[in-house]
Amino acid sequence: MIKLIFYGLVVYLIYKLVFELIIPVSKATTQMSEKVRQMQQQQQKFQQQQSKQAAEPQKPVRPASDKEYIEYEEVKP
Repeated sequence: MIKLIFYGLVVYLIYKLVFELIIPVSKATTQMSEKVRQMQQQQQKFQQQQSKQAAEPQKPVRPASDKEYIEYEEVKP
């Protein structure tokens, strides 16, 4: 009778260990690895965009030329 109670307690503890500790930890590990993979993909996309922008020649900002400047004369009455 004592052996039956002891085996029942051992089975119960193993059940609790598996379903309350091992399975949730494995799920959390899987989720974290998926998040890390997604972050790495986003980082690669960002770096590709940055390299594309750096490769494109930027148009230099040209200063206002003299042709665009209108000189006004002050008229005295």
